[in-house]
Amino acid sequence: MPTHDRTSLPALPRPRLEALLAAAAAQRVVVVGDAMLDVYLRGDVERISPEAPVPVVRVRERRDALGGAANVAQNVAALGAGCTLVAAVGDDAGGERLRAALAGIGADPSGLVTAARPTTTKTRVLARSQQVVRFDEEDDADLDAADAERVVDAVRAALAAGATALVLEDYNKGVLVPAVIEASIALARAAGVPVVVDPKFRNFFAYRGATIFKPNRRELEAALGAAVDLAHPEALPATLERLGAEHLLLTLGERGMALLSRDGEPFRVPTAAREVYDVVGAGDTVTAYLAVMLGAGATPREAAVVANFAAGVEVGKLGAQSVYADEVLAAYDDVAAEHGAAA
Repeated sequence: MPTHDRTSLPALPRPRLEALLAAAAAQRVVVVGDAMLDVYLRGDVERISPEAPVPVVRVRERRDALGGAANVAQNVAALGAGCTLVAAVGDDAGGERLRAALAGIGADPSGLVTAARPTTTKTRVLARSQQVVRFDEEDDADLDAADAERVVDAVRAALAAGATALVLEDYNKGVLVPAVIEASIALARAAGVPVVVDPKFRNFFAYRGATIFKPNRRELEAALGAAVDLAHPEALPATLERLGAEHLLLTLGERGMALLSRDGEPFRVPTAAREVYDVVGAGDTVTAYLAVMLGAGATPREAAVVANFAAGVEVGKLGAQSVYADEVLAAYDDVAAEHGAAA
């Protein structure tokens, strides 16, 4: 299998990278999937409760953050692209806060469908940067047929408003049921729009027609029931055929990524991370960058290389955070300088 030293600079000259990032502002991405509201309660522990042997946290700060498909939307917006998030939320305070957070980053919340379920909310209580407890409020059952049809209607409207890419972001919370998946991909293909899929196990083989299918190695091996041998890729075309995708981007953690296409040998993209501080949110960053870059006219190889630089930046931050175009250019320049490549 071809390998590339440190990262694939020859596959993406700097002027091409600059042009793709500059074109991001003209893109409009539709993100469909499981949106979450992440709540962080920070405080101090000074005593143990007299009611039970647990710490008493005096909360000093409350912060909301966008999680799941909403974090993908946040990364799309950070690139300067337009974004509509299509997801199911509850008729509750969490849903209102999620809408407000989306509007605050310039994303379009009009695709949010109010369903008879709570907004998926994950609340973390932290004391001196240590997580004390997390509690989840959610209903991860599949949407019923009526709500699924409302989600499809929202996807149809969002795609018709000039979308240049579609993301299907699955966290197994019930939004991406087969009817939503199949209709969304069919609508995108009819519009000539590339489709990026970040799957989970529940409907792993339901994404036929995707442009790039992006599982991690553990997810792919669990779904196939067999190990994936990247050193002997002879069986990989059969895997692509079974998935029904044009390209498979396999994320490999500290080993970077491998892009598998029907028309060529696997293309390895070694990690661009300088320092791994926190891997939370890196997958969402990759998904967002893939979609925006494909919409901007990047080849799948180019999109994978740009997304790899973005992931390298994200893992150097604490928690799920956005990655901006200037940070990607700086990461590229760092690698180019390290290897004496022409900027």
